[in-house]
Amino acid sequence: MNVKKFTARTSRDALAMVRQALGDDAVVLSTKPCAEGVEVLAMAPDGLQQIERMAATAPRAQPMPAPAAAPEPALSLGKRFAQKLAARSEPALPSPEPIDQDVEQLSMSTLSFQDYVRERMLRRRQAALAGKTDFEPTRAPAEAPVAMPAPAAESPMERSGVLGARMAERPQPAARAAAPAAVPVLRDTPVLGDELRSAADVQQAQAATARRDQQDMMAELRQVKGLIEERFGALAFMEKLQRQPGQARLTQKLLDCGLSPALIRKLAESLPADAADESAWAATVLERNLHTAEAESPLEDQGGVYALVGATGVGKTTTTAKIAAAFATKYGAGNLGLITLDAYRIGAHEQLRAYGRILGVPVHTAHDRASLEDLLELLAGKKMVLIDTAGMAQRDSRTRELLDMLSHRSIQKLLVVNAASQGETIEDVVVAYRAATCAGIVLSKMDEAVKLGPAVDALIRHRLKVIGVANGQRVPEDWHRLSGHTLVQRVLRGGGSAAWKLDAGDVNLVFSAPKGHLHGASSAPSLHA
Repeated sequence: MNVKKFTARTSRDALAMVRQALGDDAVVLSTKPCAEGVEVLAMAPDGLQQIERMAATAPRAQPMPAPAAAPEPALSLGKRFAQKLAARSEPALPSPEPIDQDVEQLSMSTLSFQDYVRERMLRRRQAALAGKTDFEPTRAPAEAPVAMPAPAAESPMERSGVLGARMAERPQPAARAAAPAAVPVLRDTPVLGDELRSAADVQQAQAATARRDQQDMMAELRQVKGLIEERFGALAFMEKLQRQPGQARLTQKLLDCGLSPALIRKLAESLPADAADESAWAATVLERNLHTAEAESPLEDQGGVYALVGATGVGKTTTTAKIAAAFATKYGAGNLGLITLDAYRIGAHEQLRAYGRILGVPVHTAHDRASLEDLLELLAGKKMVLIDTAGMAQRDSRTRELLDMLSHRSIQKLLVVNAASQGETIEDVVVAYRAATCAGIVLSKMDEAVKLGPAVDALIRHRLKVIGVANGQRVPEDWHRLSGHTLVQRVLRGGGSAAWKLDAGDVNLVFSAPKGHLHGASSAPSLHA
Protein backbone atom coordinates (compact mmCIF):
# COMPACT_ATOMS: atom_id res chain seq x y z
CA MET A 1 0.00 0.00 0.00
CA ASN A 2 1.50 3.33 -1.15
CA VAL A 3 -0.13 6.52 0.09
CA LYS A 4 0.91 9.54 -1.94
CA LYS A 5 0.52 13.21 -1.19
CA PHE A 6 -0.40 15.73 -3.87
CA THR A 7 -0.28 19.49 -3.38
CA ALA A 8 -1.81 22.00 -5.77
CA ARG A 9 -3.39 25.47 -5.84
CA THR A 10 -6.99 24.21 -6.20
CA SER A 11 -8.78 20.93 -5.59
CA ARG A 12 -9.36 20.48 -9.33
CA ASP A 13 -5.64 20.71 -10.06
CA ALA A 14 -4.91 18.29 -7.25
CA LEU A 15 -7.47 15.79 -8.53
CA ALA A 16 -6.00 16.13 -12.01
CA MET A 17 -2.59 15.22 -10.55
CA VAL A 18 -4.16 12.24 -8.76
CA ARG A 19 -5.77 11.07 -11.96
CA GLN A 20 -2.51 11.42 -13.89
CA ALA A 21 -0.49 9.55 -11.28
CA LEU A 22 -2.88 6.83 -10.05
CA GLY A 23 -5.66 6.62 -12.66
CA ASP A 24 -9.40 7.28 -12.65
CA ASP A 25 -10.12 4.64 -9.96
CA ALA A 26 -7.77 6.16 -7.38
CA VAL A 27 -8.97 6.29 -3.75
CA VAL A 28 -8.81 9.74 -2.14
CA LEU A 29 -8.06 9.35 1.56
CA SER A 30 -8.18 12.97 2.72
CA THR A 31 -8.17 16.56 1.55
CA LYS A 32 -7.10 19.53 3.63
CA PRO A 33 -5.88 23.08 3.07
CA CYS A 34 -2.22 23.88 3.28
CA ALA A 35 0.11 26.79 2.63
CA GLU A 36 0.40 25.91 -1.06
CA GLY A 37 -3.40 25.54 -1.49
CA VAL A 38 -4.85 22.03 -1.09
CA GLU A 39 -3.16 18.82 0.04
CA VAL A 40 -4.67 15.49 -1.07
CA LEU A 41 -3.70 12.03 0.18
CA ALA A 42 -4.53 9.25 -2.27
CA MET A 43 -3.62 5.67 -2.96
CA ALA A 44 -3.77 3.38 -5.95
CA PRO A 45 -6.84 1.14 -6.33
CA ASP A 46 -4.73 -2.00 -5.85
CA GLY A 47 -3.79 -0.79 -2.35
CA LEU A 48 -7.16 -1.95 -1.01
CA GLN A 49 -6.57 -5.39 -2.45
CA GLN A 50 -3.15 -5.58 -0.76
CA ILE A 51 -4.66 -4.61 2.57
CA GLU A 52 -7.35 -7.25 2.21
CA ARG A 53 -4.79 -9.92 1.40
CA MET A 54 -2.63 -8.91 4.36
CA ALA A 55 -5.62 -8.97 6.68
CA ALA A 56 -6.75 -12.37 5.41
CA THR A 57 -3.32 -14.07 5.70
CA ALA A 58 -2.18 -12.52 9.00
CA PRO A 59 -2.15 -15.02 11.96
CA ARG A 60 -4.41 -14.36 14.86
CA ALA A 61 -2.58 -12.82 17.77
CA GLN A 62 -2.83 -14.69 21.08
CA PRO A 63 -3.45 -12.52 24.09
CA MET A 64 -0.24 -12.08 26.06
CA PRO A 65 -0.42 -12.26 29.84
CA ALA A 66 0.21 -8.87 31.33
CA PRO A 67 2.67 -8.47 34.18
CA ALA A 68 0.97 -8.52 37.53
CA ALA A 69 2.96 -5.65 38.98
CA ALA A 70 2.38 -2.71 36.63
CA PRO A 71 0.28 -3.47 33.52
CA GLU A 72 0.78 -1.09 30.63
CA PRO A 73 -2.33 0.53 29.13
CA ALA A 74 -3.39 -1.25 25.93
CA LEU A 75 -2.99 0.77 22.76
CA SER A 76 -5.98 1.27 20.51
CA LEU A 77 -5.97 -0.35 17.13
CA GLY A 78 -5.87 3.01 15.33
CA LYS A 79 -2.84 4.15 17.33
CA ARG A 80 -1.03 0.91 16.75
CA PHE A 81 -1.65 1.21 13.00
CA ALA A 82 -0.46 4.84 13.12
CA GLN A 83 2.73 3.76 14.90
CA LYS A 84 3.25 1.13 12.27
CA LEU A 85 2.84 3.70 9.47
CA ALA A 86 5.23 6.05 11.28
CA ALA A 87 7.73 3.24 11.66
CA ARG A 88 7.59 2.64 7.92
CA SER A 89 8.12 6.28 7.06
CA GLU A 90 11.07 6.77 9.51
CA PRO A 91 14.53 5.22 9.11
CA ALA A 92 14.85 1.75 10.48
CA LEU A 93 16.31 1.61 14.00
CA PRO A 94 17.53 -1.38 15.93
CA SER A 95 14.58 -2.91 17.74
CA PRO A 96 15.11 -3.71 21.40
CA GLU A 97 12.64 -6.56 21.17
CA PRO A 98 12.74 -9.65 19.03
CA ILE A 99 11.02 -9.53 15.67
CA ASP A 100 8.57 -12.29 16.55
CA GLN A 101 7.32 -10.40 19.60
CA ASP A 102 6.90 -7.19 17.55
CA VAL A 103 4.84 -9.07 14.97
CA GLU A 104 2.62 -10.51 17.69
CA GLN A 105 1.97 -7.09 19.16
CA LEU A 106 1.30 -5.23 15.89
CA SER A 107 -0.45 -7.95 13.96
CA MET A 108 -4.16 -7.36 13.29
CA SER A 109 -6.55 -10.22 13.04
CA THR A 110 -9.59 -10.01 10.78
CA LEU A 111 -11.92 -10.23 13.76
CA SER A 112 -10.31 -7.35 15.67
CA PHE A 113 -10.25 -5.14 12.57
CA GLN A 114 -13.93 -5.86 11.97
CA ASP A 115 -14.72 -4.85 15.54
CA TYR A 116 -12.94 -1.57 14.99
CA VAL A 117 -14.78 -0.91 11.75
CA ARG A 118 -18.14 -1.74 13.33
CA GLU A 119 -17.51 0.69 16.19
CA ARG A 120 -16.36 3.35 13.74
CA MET A 121 -19.48 3.05 11.55
CA LEU A 122 -21.79 3.10 14.57
CA ARG A 123 -20.22 6.35 15.76
CA ARG A 124 -20.62 7.89 12.33
CA ARG A 125 -24.29 6.92 12.06
CA GLN A 126 -25.00 8.34 15.52
CA ALA A 127 -23.34 11.59 14.48
CA ALA A 128 -25.42 11.64 11.26
CA LEU A 129 -28.63 11.19 13.24
CA ALA A 130 -27.61 14.10 15.44
CA GLY A 131 -27.04 16.27 12.35
CA LYS A 132 -23.28 16.29 12.61
CA THR A 133 -20.62 14.61 10.49
CA ASP A 134 -16.94 14.27 11.26
CA PHE A 135 -16.01 14.15 7.58
CA GLU A 136 -17.22 16.71 5.02
CA PRO A 137 -17.30 16.17 1.25
CA THR A 138 -14.42 17.52 -0.70
CA ARG A 139 -16.45 18.66 -3.70
CA ALA A 140 -16.60 22.46 -4.01
CA PRO A 141 -16.66 25.11 -6.71
CA ALA A 142 -13.61 25.18 -8.90
CA GLU A 143 -12.74 28.74 -7.89
CA ALA A 144 -12.32 28.16 -4.14
CA PRO A 145 -10.05 25.55 -2.52
CA VAL A 146 -11.82 22.85 -0.55
CA ALA A 147 -11.04 22.73 3.15
CA MET A 148 -11.34 19.35 4.87
CA PRO A 149 -10.17 19.71 8.45
CA ALA A 150 -9.73 16.48 10.39
CA PRO A 151 -9.69 16.16 14.21
CA ALA A 152 -6.20 16.33 15.64
CA ALA A 153 -6.72 13.26 17.81
CA GLU A 154 -7.59 11.04 14.86
CA SER A 155 -4.97 8.98 13.16
CA PRO A 156 -4.66 8.62 9.37
CA MET A 157 -6.55 5.37 9.66
CA GLU A 158 -9.44 7.09 11.44
CA ARG A 159 -9.63 9.84 8.79
CA SER A 160 -10.05 7.26 6.00
CA GLY A 161 -13.32 5.72 7.08
CA VAL A 162 -14.02 4.42 3.61
CA LEU A 163 -11.00 2.10 3.87
CA GLY A 164 -12.38 0.34 6.89
CA ALA A 165 -15.92 0.40 5.48
CA ARG A 166 -14.89 -1.42 2.34
CA MET A 167 -12.91 -4.06 4.26
CA ALA A 168 -15.82 -4.57 6.61
CA GLU A 169 -18.32 -4.97 3.80
CA ARG A 170 -16.39 -7.61 1.89
CA PRO A 171 -15.51 -10.30 4.46
CA GLN A 172 -18.48 -9.69 6.80
CA PRO A 173 -21.93 -9.15 5.20
CA ALA A 174 -23.52 -9.08 8.63
CA ALA A 175 -21.98 -5.68 9.32
CA ARG A 176 -24.17 -4.09 6.66
CA ALA A 177 -27.32 -5.67 8.06
CA ALA A 178 -26.56 -4.21 11.49
CA ALA A 179 -27.20 -0.64 10.28
CA PRO A 180 -30.81 0.65 10.37
CA ALA A 181 -32.52 0.65 6.95
CA ALA A 182 -33.85 4.20 7.34
CA VAL A 183 -30.37 5.77 7.89
CA PRO A 184 -28.74 6.82 4.60
CA VAL A 185 -25.19 5.73 3.97
CA LEU A 186 -22.93 8.76 4.00
CA ARG A 187 -20.44 9.25 1.25
CA ASP A 188 -17.27 10.50 2.92
CA THR A 189 -14.72 9.98 0.21
CA PRO A 190 -14.71 12.15 -2.91
CA VAL A 191 -15.42 10.49 -6.21
CA LEU A 192 -12.80 11.34 -8.77
CA GLY A 193 -15.17 10.46 -11.68
CA ASP A 194 -17.63 13.18 -10.62
CA GLU A 195 -14.90 15.80 -10.67
CA LEU A 196 -13.78 14.60 -14.09
CA ARG A 197 -17.34 14.73 -15.42
CA SER A 198 -17.73 18.26 -14.05
CA ALA A 199 -14.55 19.32 -15.82
CA ALA A 200 -15.82 17.70 -19.05
CA ASP A 201 -19.10 19.64 -18.78
CA VAL A 202 -17.19 22.88 -18.38
CA GLN A 203 -15.08 22.05 -21.44
CA GLN A 204 -18.21 21.28 -23.48
CA ALA A 205 -19.81 24.58 -22.45
CA GLN A 206 -16.65 26.44 -23.39
CA ALA A 207 -16.57 24.65 -26.76
CA ALA A 208 -20.25 25.54 -27.42
CA THR A 209 -19.57 29.18 -26.58
CA ALA A 210 -16.59 29.20 -28.91
CA ARG A 211 -18.73 27.73 -31.70
CA ARG A 212 -21.42 30.38 -31.20
CA ASP A 213 -18.81 33.14 -31.25
CA GLN A 214 -17.38 31.69 -34.44
CA GLN A 215 -20.81 31.54 -36.08
CA ASP A 216 -21.55 35.15 -35.09
CA MET A 217 -18.22 36.24 -36.48
CA MET A 218 -18.88 34.41 -39.77
CA ALA A 219 -22.32 36.06 -40.07
CA GLU A 220 -20.80 39.49 -39.54
CA LEU A 221 -18.11 38.75 -42.11
CA ARG A 222 -20.78 37.74 -44.64
CA GLN A 223 -22.66 41.00 -44.00
CA VAL A 224 -19.48 43.00 -44.46
CA LYS A 225 -18.71 41.08 -47.65
CA GLY A 226 -22.20 41.74 -49.04
CA LEU A 227 -21.95 45.43 -48.17
CA ILE A 228 -18.56 45.70 -49.86
CA GLU A 229 -19.86 43.97 -52.98
CA GLU A 230 -22.89 46.27 -53.13
CA ARG A 231 -20.81 49.40 -52.70
CA PHE A 232 -18.27 48.32 -55.29
CA GLY A 233 -21.10 47.42 -57.69
CA ALA A 234 -22.67 50.84 -57.27
CA LEU A 235 -19.29 52.54 -57.72
CA ALA A 236 -18.63 50.49 -60.84
CA PHE A 237 -22.04 51.43 -62.26
CA MET A 238 -21.47 55.13 -61.60
CA GLU A 239 -18.02 54.92 -63.14
CA LYS A 240 -19.57 53.27 -66.17
CA LEU A 241 -22.10 56.09 -66.42
CA GLN A 242 -19.27 58.60 -66.36
CA ARG A 243 -17.42 56.76 -69.12
CA GLN A 244 -20.60 56.42 -71.23
CA PRO A 245 -22.58 59.68 -71.35
CA GLY A 246 -25.45 58.02 -73.26
CA GLN A 247 -26.24 55.70 -70.37
CA ALA A 248 -26.02 58.62 -67.94
CA ARG A 249 -28.52 60.68 -69.94
CA LEU A 250 -30.91 57.72 -70.30
CA THR A 251 -30.71 56.92 -66.59
CA GLN A 252 -31.51 60.48 -65.55
CA LYS A 253 -34.45 60.72 -67.98
CA LEU A 254 -36.02 57.41 -66.89
CA LEU A 255 -35.68 58.40 -63.24
CA ASP A 256 -37.55 61.61 -64.00
CA CYS A 257 -40.29 59.55 -65.66
CA GLY A 258 -40.86 57.57 -62.44
CA LEU A 259 -39.46 54.16 -63.43
CA SER A 260 -37.87 51.97 -60.78
CA PRO A 261 -34.05 51.83 -60.39
CA ALA A 262 -34.15 48.06 -61.07
CA LEU A 263 -35.71 48.54 -64.51
CA ILE A 264 -33.51 51.56 -65.27
CA ARG A 265 -30.35 49.62 -64.42
CA LYS A 266 -31.42 46.83 -66.76
CA LEU A 267 -32.15 49.26 -69.60
CA ALA A 268 -28.89 51.18 -69.11
CA GLU A 269 -26.82 47.99 -69.13
CA SER A 270 -28.52 46.88 -72.37
CA LEU A 271 -28.08 50.18 -74.20
CA PRO A 272 -25.98 49.63 -77.37
CA ALA A 273 -22.87 51.71 -77.74
CA ASP A 274 -23.89 52.87 -81.23
CA ALA A 275 -27.43 54.00 -80.27
CA ALA A 276 -28.14 57.37 -81.87
CA ASP A 277 -31.11 58.28 -79.65
CA GLU A 278 -31.27 56.75 -76.20
CA SER A 279 -34.90 57.72 -75.58
CA ALA A 280 -36.12 56.22 -78.87
CA TRP A 281 -34.26 52.98 -78.18
CA ALA A 282 -35.71 52.81 -74.62
CA ALA A 283 -39.24 53.47 -75.96
CA THR A 284 -38.88 50.59 -78.43
CA VAL A 285 -37.73 48.20 -75.68
CA LEU A 286 -40.53 49.24 -73.32
CA GLU A 287 -43.19 48.82 -76.04
CA ARG A 288 -41.89 45.35 -76.82
CA ASN A 289 -42.13 44.31 -73.14
CA LEU A 290 -45.51 45.93 -72.34
CA HIS A 291 -48.40 43.53 -73.00
CA THR A 292 -51.74 45.00 -74.08
CA ALA A 293 -55.02 43.63 -75.47
CA GLU A 294 -54.77 45.81 -78.55
CA ALA A 295 -54.54 42.86 -80.92
CA GLU A 296 -57.43 41.01 -79.22
CA SER A 297 -61.16 41.62 -79.59
CA PRO A 298 -62.74 44.03 -77.10
CA LEU A 299 -63.82 42.73 -73.75
CA GLU A 300 -67.52 43.37 -74.46
CA ASP A 301 -67.25 41.26 -77.62
CA GLN A 302 -65.67 38.30 -75.85
CA GLY A 303 -68.33 37.95 -73.16
CA GLY A 304 -68.05 35.79 -70.05
CA VAL A 305 -68.16 36.28 -66.29
CA TYR A 306 -65.81 38.96 -64.96
CA ALA A 307 -65.24 40.11 -61.39
CA LEU A 308 -63.55 43.47 -60.87
CA VAL A 309 -61.29 43.49 -57.78
CA GLY A 310 -58.92 46.05 -56.32
CA ALA A 311 -58.14 48.32 -53.40
CA THR A 312 -60.51 50.89 -51.98
CA GLY A 313 -61.40 53.90 -54.11
CA VAL A 314 -59.78 52.77 -57.35
CA GLY A 315 -63.03 53.03 -59.35
CA LYS A 316 -64.28 49.44 -59.60
CA THR A 317 -67.99 50.35 -59.62
CA THR A 318 -67.53 53.09 -62.24
CA THR A 319 -65.43 50.76 -64.41
CA THR A 320 -68.13 48.08 -64.12
CA ALA A 321 -70.73 50.57 -65.30
CA LYS A 322 -68.53 51.63 -68.25
CA ILE A 323 -68.01 48.03 -69.43
CA ALA A 324 -71.75 47.29 -68.95
CA ALA A 325 -72.75 50.38 -70.96
CA ALA A 326 -70.38 49.46 -73.77
CA PHE A 327 -71.79 45.93 -73.88
CA ALA A 328 -75.46 47.01 -73.68
CA THR A 329 -74.89 49.41 -76.56
CA LYS A 330 -73.78 46.54 -78.82
CA TYR A 331 -75.76 43.51 -77.63
CA GLY A 332 -78.65 44.93 -75.62
CA ALA A 333 -79.43 44.93 -71.91
CA GLY A 334 -81.15 41.53 -72.09
CA ASN A 335 -77.82 39.73 -72.51
CA LEU A 336 -76.19 41.44 -69.51
CA GLY A 337 -76.20 40.42 -65.84
CA LEU A 338 -74.99 42.55 -62.92
CA ILE A 339 -74.02 41.24 -59.45
CA THR A 340 -72.66 43.21 -56.53
CA LEU A 341 -70.75 41.85 -53.53
CA ASP A 342 -70.28 45.23 -51.86
CA ALA A 343 -72.33 44.72 -48.70
CA TYR A 344 -69.80 46.36 -46.37
CA ARG A 345 -70.34 50.05 -47.15
CA ILE A 346 -73.64 51.75 -46.40
CA GLY A 347 -75.56 52.24 -49.65
CA ALA A 348 -72.66 50.99 -51.76
CA HIS A 349 -74.85 48.77 -53.94
CA GLU A 350 -77.17 51.73 -54.66
CA GLN A 351 -74.58 53.25 -56.99
CA LEU A 352 -74.53 50.18 -59.23
CA ARG A 353 -78.34 49.90 -59.01
CA ALA A 354 -78.59 53.46 -60.31
CA TYR A 355 -76.46 52.55 -63.33
CA GLY A 356 -78.56 49.38 -63.76
CA ARG A 357 -81.81 51.38 -63.84
CA ILE A 358 -80.32 53.65 -66.51
CA LEU A 359 -79.31 50.62 -68.60
CA GLY A 360 -82.46 48.67 -67.80
CA VAL A 361 -80.56 45.80 -66.13
CA PRO A 362 -81.50 44.43 -62.68
CA VAL A 363 -78.68 44.27 -60.12
CA HIS A 364 -78.44 41.20 -57.83
CA THR A 365 -76.68 41.10 -54.45
CA ALA A 366 -74.67 38.09 -53.20
CA HIS A 367 -73.68 37.89 -49.56
CA ASP A 368 -71.69 34.65 -49.55
CA ARG A 369 -70.24 31.94 -51.77
CA ALA A 370 -73.48 29.91 -51.90
CA SER A 371 -75.65 32.85 -53.00
CA LEU A 372 -73.05 33.80 -55.60
CA GLU A 373 -73.13 30.32 -57.12
CA ASP A 374 -76.95 30.40 -57.18
CA LEU A 375 -76.91 33.74 -59.04
CA LEU A 376 -74.37 32.43 -61.54
CA GLU A 377 -76.68 29.50 -62.31
CA LEU A 378 -79.59 31.91 -62.64
CA LEU A 379 -77.66 34.13 -65.07
CA ALA A 380 -76.01 31.28 -66.96
CA GLY A 381 -77.88 32.24 -70.17
CA LYS A 382 -76.45 35.77 -70.24
CA LYS A 383 -73.64 36.58 -72.68
CA MET A 384 -71.79 38.73 -70.11
CA VAL A 385 -72.02 38.86 -66.32
CA LEU A 386 -70.14 41.58 -64.40
CA ILE A 387 -69.47 41.26 -60.65
CA ASP A 388 -68.68 44.37 -58.63
CA THR A 389 -66.74 43.60 -55.42
CA ALA A 390 -66.11 45.53 -52.23
CA GLY A 391 -62.97 47.63 -52.09
CA MET A 392 -60.48 46.24 -49.53
CA ALA A 393 -56.99 47.34 -48.69
CA GLN A 394 -54.30 45.05 -50.00
CA ARG A 395 -53.17 44.27 -46.46
CA ASP A 396 -56.67 43.56 -45.13
CA SER A 397 -57.20 39.99 -43.91
CA ARG A 398 -60.56 39.90 -45.72
CA THR A 399 -58.81 40.26 -49.08
CA ARG A 400 -57.88 36.60 -49.09
CA GLU A 401 -61.45 35.63 -48.18
CA LEU A 402 -62.73 37.67 -51.12
CA LEU A 403 -60.32 35.99 -53.52
CA ASP A 404 -61.33 32.57 -52.21
CA MET A 405 -64.99 33.49 -52.72
CA LEU A 406 -64.25 34.37 -56.35
CA SER A 407 -62.38 31.13 -57.03
CA HIS A 408 -65.28 29.76 -59.09
CA ARG A 409 -64.17 28.06 -62.31
CA SER A 410 -66.28 30.34 -64.53
CA ILE A 411 -65.19 33.65 -62.96
CA GLN A 412 -62.35 35.64 -64.49
CA LYS A 413 -60.86 38.40 -62.35
CA LEU A 414 -59.88 41.86 -63.59
CA LEU A 415 -57.58 43.86 -61.28
CA VAL A 416 -58.29 47.60 -61.24
CA VAL A 417 -55.11 49.59 -60.48
CA ASN A 418 -55.01 53.29 -59.67
CA ALA A 419 -52.49 54.78 -62.10
CA ALA A 420 -51.94 57.77 -59.79
CA SER A 421 -50.64 55.65 -56.88
CA GLN A 422 -47.02 55.41 -55.79
CA GLY A 423 -44.85 52.68 -57.25
CA GLU A 424 -44.48 50.83 -53.94
CA THR A 425 -48.26 50.89 -53.41
CA ILE A 426 -48.93 49.50 -56.88
CA GLU A 427 -46.35 46.77 -56.24
CA ASP A 428 -48.04 45.82 -52.99
CA VAL A 429 -51.49 45.70 -54.63
CA VAL A 430 -50.26 43.54 -57.51
CA VAL A 431 -48.76 41.00 -55.10
CA ALA A 432 -51.67 40.94 -52.62
CA TYR A 433 -54.39 40.49 -55.26
CA ARG A 434 -52.43 37.79 -57.13
CA ALA A 435 -52.32 39.72 -60.38
CA ALA A 436 -50.61 36.82 -62.14
CA THR A 437 -53.84 34.78 -61.87
CA CYS A 438 -56.06 37.61 -63.21
CA ALA A 439 -57.26 37.83 -66.82
CA GLY A 440 -55.94 41.38 -67.13
CA ILE A 441 -55.33 44.80 -65.60
CA VAL A 442 -57.49 47.93 -65.84
CA LEU A 443 -55.64 51.22 -65.33
CA SER A 444 -58.04 53.70 -63.75
CA LYS A 445 -57.76 57.42 -63.01
CA MET A 446 -55.35 58.09 -65.83
CA ASP A 447 -56.46 61.71 -65.75
CA GLU A 448 -55.26 62.06 -62.14
CA ALA A 449 -51.80 60.52 -62.63
CA VAL A 450 -48.93 63.02 -62.92
CA LYS A 451 -46.51 60.24 -63.95
CA LEU A 452 -47.60 56.99 -65.52
CA GLY A 453 -44.14 55.46 -65.10
CA PRO A 454 -44.72 53.63 -61.77
CA ALA A 455 -47.82 51.80 -63.03
CA VAL A 456 -46.30 50.80 -66.38
CA ASP A 457 -43.09 49.76 -64.61
CA ALA A 458 -45.01 47.30 -62.41
CA LEU A 459 -46.89 45.92 -65.44
CA ILE A 460 -43.62 45.30 -67.30
CA ARG A 461 -41.79 43.69 -64.40
CA HIS A 462 -44.70 41.36 -63.54
CA ARG A 463 -45.57 40.71 -67.23
CA LEU A 464 -49.24 41.72 -66.86
CA LYS A 465 -51.64 42.52 -69.70
CA VAL A 466 -53.56 45.82 -69.90
CA ILE A 467 -57.22 45.23 -70.87
CA GLY A 468 -58.31 48.87 -70.88
CA VAL A 469 -57.86 52.25 -69.29
CA ALA A 470 -60.24 54.75 -67.68
CA ASN A 471 -59.43 58.44 -67.77
CA GLY A 472 -62.53 60.06 -66.27
CA GLN A 473 -65.97 59.64 -64.63
CA ARG A 474 -68.12 59.70 -67.75
CA VAL A 475 -69.97 56.47 -68.63
CA PRO A 476 -69.10 55.01 -71.09
CA GLU A 477 -67.13 57.77 -72.87
CA ASP A 478 -64.07 57.48 -70.60
CA TRP A 479 -63.41 53.78 -71.32
CA HIS A 480 -60.57 53.19 -73.83
CA ARG A 481 -58.27 50.52 -75.20
CA LEU A 482 -54.80 52.00 -75.64
CA SER A 483 -51.85 50.51 -77.47
CA GLY A 484 -48.45 49.89 -75.94
CA HIS A 485 -46.95 52.69 -78.01
CA THR A 486 -49.43 55.22 -76.63
CA LEU A 487 -48.84 54.15 -73.03
CA VAL A 488 -45.04 54.26 -73.38
CA GLN A 489 -45.14 57.71 -74.97
CA ARG A 490 -47.28 58.86 -72.07
CA VAL A 491 -44.66 57.44 -69.70
CA LEU A 492 -41.72 59.15 -71.43
CA ARG A 493 -43.55 62.44 -71.42
CA GLY A 494 -42.83 62.66 -67.72
CA GLY A 495 -44.16 65.64 -65.85
CA GLY A 496 -44.27 66.95 -62.35
CA SER A 497 -42.78 69.88 -60.50
CA ALA A 498 -39.18 70.97 -60.88
CA ALA A 499 -38.62 70.20 -57.20
CA TRP A 500 -38.75 66.49 -58.08
CA LYS A 501 -36.24 66.68 -60.93
CA LEU A 502 -32.93 64.88 -60.50
CA ASP A 503 -29.51 66.11 -61.51
CA ALA A 504 -26.33 64.09 -62.04
CA GLY A 505 -25.40 64.19 -58.37
CA ASP A 506 -28.81 62.94 -57.34
CA VAL A 507 -28.54 60.05 -59.81
CA ASN A 508 -25.22 58.99 -58.27
CA LEU A 509 -26.78 59.21 -54.83
CA VAL A 510 -29.67 56.95 -55.85
CA PHE A 511 -27.51 54.28 -57.43
CA SER A 512 -24.91 54.33 -54.65
CA ALA A 513 -27.52 52.93 -52.24
CA PRO A 514 -27.44 49.15 -51.53
CA LYS A 515 -29.38 47.03 -54.00
CA GLY A 516 -31.69 45.73 -51.32
CA HIS A 517 -32.94 49.29 -50.73
CA LEU A 518 -33.87 49.87 -54.36
CA HIS A 519 -37.45 49.39 -55.41
CA GLY A 520 -37.91 46.12 -57.24
CA ALA A 521 -34.27 45.10 -56.92
CA SER A 522 -35.28 41.62 -55.78
CA SER A 523 -37.27 41.05 -58.98
CA ALA A 524 -35.17 42.58 -61.74
CA PRO A 525 -36.93 41.98 -65.08
CA SER A 526 -35.48 40.20 -68.08
CA LEU A 527 -36.16 42.56 -70.97
CA HIS A 528 -36.38 41.69 -74.66
CA ALA A 529 -34.07 44.32 -76.14
